[in-house]
Amino acid sequence: MKQPISKFLSIVLPIALGIYLIVYTYNGFTPEQIDEIRSYFRDAEYSYIVIGALIAVLGNVSRAWRWKYPLEQMGYKSSFLNNFLAINICYLLNLAVPKSGEVSRAVILKKYEDIPFDKGFGSIVAERLLDVLILFGFMLLAFFLQFDVVKAFVLDQIPLNKLLLFGGIGFGIGMIFLWIYMYSKSKYVLLLKEKISGLKEGVFSILKMEKKWLFLAHTMLIWASYLLTFYVTMHVFPQTSGLSFGAAISAFVVGSIAIAFTNSGFGSYPFLISQILVFYAVEKTVGNAFGWIVWTSQMLVVVIFGFASFILLPILNRGSRTS
Repeated sequence: MKQPISKFLSIVLPIALGIYLIVYTYNGFTPEQIDEIRSYFRDAEYSYIVIGALIAVLGNVSRAWRWKYPLEQMGYKSSFLNNFLAINICYLLNLAVPKSGEVSRAVILKKYEDIPFDKGFGSIVAERLLDVLILFGFMLLAFFLQFDVVKAFVLDQIPLNKLLLFGGIGFGIGMIFLWIYMYSKSKYVLLLKEKISGLKEGVFSILKMEKKWLFLAHTMLIWASYLLTFYVTMHVFPQTSGLSFGAAISAFVVGSIAIAFTNSGFGSYPFLISQILVFYAVEKTVGNAFGWIVWTSQMLVVVIFGFASFILLPILNRGSRTS
């Protein structure tokens, strides 16, 4: 019973948050401002959106190629095409159920490449951990390049006293969970330790792999494609095309956090993008239109390639021994 409720909440709560942010944002606009936003949608330079979408697809191509290296290190081979299709399906499923796509990637490898689920999922965990570190690196870069703006943005969203309170509570809860994990003999904790142990080979395969430099090079290429996609799409409006590199980094980080920690950024992405761009003298109407155009274009890529991959995967693997 608990698992269905947890899954239900993981779907409903992010969507409810997104709807709340949409309603909250548009209730703050006058009818004239809403008409202004519509005019931005009409007058946007959508050619930059198309270019950005193509760059994003190249990032997925690089991610599919990168996935081969940790699997090869564990003695398994997977085709680039199956990797690419699995990644597209992963992103599509994440739109419905957050983080479910990562499980689907490992399931697809098990079905079509006969790679054990634990090994495939471990390799995914490994790359996701590295991606989190890269995102953290971008956060630090934004912090140092745009300290005053980042400080003002964070304190504008969360007052300092609440920020310290939440930080203290989070640290305390983290320490409690760490103590339980280390010393508890509960069957649930022991089961968790067993699952984590089964994933270790995949997680640490990065450090052992012969082609780790190619793996890291693809990681840099993936994140460069993400940043370049965002930078190119900034040219849809004159008000955003002239922003500095530091501004692009700050907005990119905020958008990446929105996508990573909510239901693919529904509602939260345009809201947070418009909020951060205010600190660069971009009006909220412009920032909101920009956020929605960029987010919608990204989701269109996910939906188109995701559904196409769903269709093509069984067709292209018709002769597979495990399908």
